[in-house]
Amino acid sequence: MPTVLITGASEGMGLSVAKQLAAKGANIIIVSRSAAKLEEALVAVKASAKNPNQRFHHIPADVSSPSYAPPLIAAATKWNNNQSPDIVWCVAGTSVPQLFTDMEMDSLRHQMDVNFYGNAEMSHAILRDWLAPSAPVTAEPKHLIMTSSVVALYSIPGYASYAPSKWALRGLADTLSQEVMMYPQNVKIHVVYPGTILSPGLERENLVKPEITKIIEESDPKQTPDEVAAASIKGLENGDYFVTVNWLGNLMRLGMIGGSFRNNWVVDTIGSWLVSIIWIFVQFDIHGKIKAYGKKHGHPSTYSKPS
Repeated sequence: MPTVLITGASEGMGLSVAKQLAAKGANIIIVSRSAAKLEEALVAVKASAKNPNQRFHHIPADVSSPSYAPPLIAAATKWNNNQSPDIVWCVAGTSVPQLFTDMEMDSLRHQMDVNFYGNAEMSHAILRDWLAPSAPVTAEPKHLIMTSSVVALYSIPGYASYAPSKWALRGLADTLSQEVMMYPQNVKIHVVYPGTILSPGLERENLVKPEITKIIEESDPKQTPDEVAAASIKGLENGDYFVTVNWLGNLMRLGMIGGSFRNNWVVDTIGSWLVSIIWIFVQFDIHGKIKAYGKKHGHPSTYSKPS
């Protein structure tokens, strides 16, 4: 049975992923900053186990800390009978939506540290392990999964401090998905693009989210962490490179796919042609809402700010 390491697994999507993979028979290592929350989460993960001989572990770590990943992978490998994890899924992330001129640059830097560098540090550490000259060549691939966001496919006002970190993951994944082809080891890269998740993170996000952002997102699909985890796992089991979790995310993926790997060359190519036409109407609607909001409420400096 595979061993899966999951960051950001003490709540929300990460915890749902851990429970659902445990229900499929995997050994699970969950990672988050809070040891107390991890201990509580581990109880729920163990309760989801498929078999009595599965193994479970938790390791506290702050993904925003430079060089956090090598000691984390070393600890996970030691616990896993000196075998590195078979699957690493980076879920940990944070979002503090604000208009660009309202935010402080520290906010953008922090979100980049968690969302991008947290993934990049882990990717660097685990790929050095999986792709080392002495690493075994196996028929069953290793899987590195990054969790981005649909704002990396198309962003809207309010996400200037968040979207860059998620867009950057696309660039990292597109590069790594090609680099791993040079090695004899069997390693696959994937990116998951969730939308609105009804989680504690969304509750924190909404405390500071600009009103215009809420207006544009109002009609977006909203999913529970369990629904997002299930859709993500299904896409990964299909072997998808870019994994979307609802119809809107898939349309957005088709609209920006460019030179990235296709999940299906025929379907994705035809879909991208159709979506390019749909975007004419979608942008007309979104841009109309933005201009109407500005006209009604005046200069953004006059808007009331969350306390």
